[in-house]
Amino acid sequence: MSGVQVQSVVGEACRVGEGPVWEGAAGTLLYVDVLAQDVCRWHPHTGTVEKVHLDGTVGCAVPRRGRAGYAVACGTTFGLLDWDERRFTPVAAVDKDRPNNRFNDGKVDPAGRFFAGTMGNETAPAVLERKQGSLYSLDAGSDGSAATATRHFRDVDISNGLDWSLDNATFFYIDSLAYSLFAFKYDVTTGTLSDRRVVYRFEPDEAIPDGQCLDAEGRLWVACYNGGRVIRIDPETGKRLQVVKLPVSKTTSCCFGGPDYSELFVTSACEGLDAAGLEREPQAGNVFKITGLGVKGRAPFEYAG
Repeated sequence: MSGVQVQSVVGEACRVGEGPVWEGAAGTLLYVDVLAQDVCRWHPHTGTVEKVHLDGTVGCAVPRRGRAGYAVACGTTFGLLDWDERRFTPVAAVDKDRPNNRFNDGKVDPAGRFFAGTMGNETAPAVLERKQGSLYSLDAGSDGSAATATRHFRDVDISNGLDWSLDNATFFYIDSLAYSLFAFKYDVTTGTLSDRRVVYRFEPDEAIPDGQCLDAEGRLWVACYNGGRVIRIDPETGKRLQVVKLPVSKTTSCCFGGPDYSELFVTSACEGLDAAGLEREPQAGNVFKITGLGVKGRAPFEYAG
């Protein structure tokens, strides 16, 4: 579309930037650098990035409802991050029988549950032992009860790309090496999934599906790793509606943000690029902003714990 503009807004290259979340009240962008083990917060008005370094890979971080700090999926542990104190408090461990696993992408559901999935550790980008991961959710419980982690299913290659339909009745999910976007019936009251189906299968030229987000029209935007693009998909028809290319190949995830949620932020990675690749892609690992899409997103849900 004419009028679409792509610009790098965070020039500090991430090894593997992931999980962008717009913090509306603060006007900041939360994201992680998985392999650098950093939770990052970008301030658009000053152009500065704050970081908190954790003792383990960081799959994702999400805001907490009515509380300061974040819930974080770090290593194979759900925990809470006190940003001011730079302190991570473990809450629930998963995959105890698979010490080589780690958390990857995650997001909060409309009821405040924190969903995140695991995967085997990579020997190179997207090269790993298959079917080692699972999808989990962290439920804060009620009446002050302890938070509990629930496994929803196993045998995942690379757990990625989560979001919910506008009516909360469908959960969208990506297993990257299945090259598929899945949909489940979702019971928002109980947090249970059922009736998995394929919404979209990715073509070879679209590369590896990674993180995704929903727009206010109910369409999905998917970042394609090694494809240097985000694509818009209609989950009702299974049709690709739009492609926006970026100046880097390893696009990893996306979210809507900005004052009216009309800006699409896209994270990327530089891990796995050799010297020649880095010379070709000097902005690899940056965070990008896409404007002029003519569609808005919605505010993210926050963890209720």
